[in-house]
Amino acid sequence: MAEADKIWLLIVNGWRHLLEIFILAVLIYYAFRFVRGTRGWPVVIGFVVVLLTLALVTTVLDLKVLRWMLGSASVFIALGALVIFQPELRRMLGELGNLPLFASTSEQREAIEVVIQTVERLADVKIGALIAIEQSILLQEAVEAGIKVDCDATPEMLETIFFPNNAIHDGGVILKGDRIAYAACIFPLTQRTDLNKSLGTRHRAAIGLSEETDAVIVVVSEETGMVSYAYKGQLVRGVTLEELRAFLTSVILLPAKSHGFVKWLRMQVGERHRADGPAVITKHEPRPAAKK
Repeated sequence: MAEADKIWLLIVNGWRHLLEIFILAVLIYYAFRFVRGTRGWPVVIGFVVVLLTLALVTTVLDLKVLRWMLGSASVFIALGALVIFQPELRRMLGELGNLPLFASTSEQREAIEVVIQTVERLADVKIGALIAIEQSILLQEAVEAGIKVDCDATPEMLETIFFPNNAIHDGGVILKGDRIAYAACIFPLTQRTDLNKSLGTRHRAAIGLSEETDAVIVVVSEETGMVSYAYKGQLVRGVTLEELRAFLTSVILLPAKSHGFVKWLRMQVGERHRADGPAVITKHEPRPAAKK
């Protein structure tokens, strides 16, 4: 019996160690996936390289004092992570604290159709536009300036705002439900260095706002009339109106019926960066203008 008890104890302890290793591996994997592509990603890479190098040197040379200092630095490492990834953590916690229990699908459906009609009209005449659809995170904290409008969202009103001769046509518009909340807003520009230099200010602003919030940002190019959208740090360019409607419905309308912690967690770890792929995806190139 004593021998059997020892074997059973070894098996139990072995499973515990394997479980701990598995949990740590999952946490490390999702932590790296969460910060990948953010402004702090190069800092993480550099810090990990330095930390591994110091750990290797202290182990090989048996530098006990330096090893102790590295082990005691965990608190400062945590504080540094909070500072570096403050925007990402604020967005994530903001989404968790603002999970809606009840959502007005009629308002969201109406807002989607308003955006589709507006984009269609502006794209035809090549008038630039930048429209942010607010979800659980308040956008006022992420944008600068902005003029309070607070009126019903209609295609005619949005066209008027973005008309080139209008005094407030520059900047972005924030939609809250079926209302236009703010116009002439200055969205934060993305700091990513892997983007094509030909990408315009509107598109960079759309990516920047989508990196810090859970908003969906729709862009109409003034040069080509191309329609794009940005979400979770990724820009998809050259979409058709049907593709835009399908995407807005999947992100804004359908999740409103089934918001919950599990849904939120899946969004964080599964779609945090759809960013395992490229930052910019082009679906349909604009047609070249006909020669006269």
